[in-house]
Amino acid sequence: MSQDPVTTSATSIRKDAVRVPAEPVIPERILSNAMKVMDFVVKDMPTHYFGTEKQEFIKKKIESLDEKAIQVLRMFYERIIARMRDLEASDIDVGSFGTRGEIWFRVHGSKLPQKDLPRLESPYCDVLIQSLVMPRQRETLLERRSLDFSYHVEENGERFRYRGTAYFDLDALGMNMRAITAKIRPYASYNFHPNITNVVNLKNTKEGLILVTGITGSGKSTTLDAIIDANNNAVDSHIIIIGAPIEYVHSPVRSVVRHREVGRDVMSFKDGTVQALRQDPDIVVIGEMRDPETIMSALEITDSGHKVFSTLHTSAAVESIDRIIGEVPPEEQDRVRNRLADVLKLVISQKLVPTLDRKRVLAKEVLLVTPSVRAAIKNGNTGEIYQMITEGGALGMITMEQDLFRLFKSNIISIDEAINFANNKKRLRQLINKQIS
Repeated sequence: MSQDPVTTSATSIRKDAVRVPAEPVIPERILSNAMKVMDFVVKDMPTHYFGTEKQEFIKKKIESLDEKAIQVLRMFYERIIARMRDLEASDIDVGSFGTRGEIWFRVHGSKLPQKDLPRLESPYCDVLIQSLVMPRQRETLLERRSLDFSYHVEENGERFRYRGTAYFDLDALGMNMRAITAKIRPYASYNFHPNITNVVNLKNTKEGLILVTGITGSGKSTTLDAIIDANNNAVDSHIIIIGAPIEYVHSPVRSVVRHREVGRDVMSFKDGTVQALRQDPDIVVIGEMRDPETIMSALEITDSGHKVFSTLHTSAAVESIDRIIGEVPPEEQDRVRNRLADVLKLVISQKLVPTLDRKRVLAKEVLLVTPSVRAAIKNGNTGEIYQMITEGGALGMITMEQDLFRLFKSNIISIDEAINFANNKKRLRQLINKQIS
């Protein structure tokens, strides 16, 4: 690199590249140095470059920078995520056309632009995003047009971890980064029925498939980490966690805990699951059952007598069962249906619902696989399972509608939010009307 962009004056920064607030959250020195580095990277880019050509140009220029310049960019970004922590935001979105050049946070469920943070237009955000990942990860991003990665910051002896996703959007890069809870939520705070605790605890149940499901941002990872932590503290075992990326890092207590990040320590969820069979595990955690190959591998390792935890992007227990069966070709579905019925032990489906005090609370649906549920799965009668959950309260089961109704009755959420988040709105209205009458 012929010039140091930290000390060279930035002569070609576009006037609209950055908007500085009256009292900036980011100190002027840090902002100015970061802008000089970003300007150094983009100033010689040919005007006819777009898409991967543009990103390849940025990639090469970033890789020509010295470590000091990279640290300048990361210091700038880490001031942004420090602000994110101050506001208790769960997510940050930056980059590409869709953000209007603004930095957006999700705070207690609402995603809003942050007017007290600098405005960054493309391709400056492209430079910032590429600076946060390693050279091999940049290659993956350009090849696959998307990259999942982890990022961490150490501050005053504390480590803060984040899960990032960078992706192409109209020839530019966009990025979402989610804060990973620094502390595990205690398992006891979920108030699960003893039957549910018996199923998730290796001490009581040595095998079986347990699913935690929900849409993005519903707290699946938090629940799964609480269950892993409970086992880690209670049982002498070997736990293997396969994630994309790894979020919370569990310190070994009574268990050996392995963390294998997809794309970093292992090439895919399927590979990690197959390899786990040779690593003497007691518990295998598969971050997400996202394709038929991973689903079949998960069923295989569960069939072999291991305890397996995983997640799905579904909003109801019955939908989760149907999704797994529907992911495989029709000719395989009967076999998968029977295998799933034999190994599935529990499904927890959850949502985070806005509360009356503008925070969020967990609402959950819990399906315990009883002999009746197992028979319904094998016979293809999954439509009967919802009623079984409704009537299974004594066993620890609850429907999403019953739990939303409980939160409404307890004056934690409004009636509108209860109905909005219900999977079966008709059933919830029946519960509410019965209460009113």
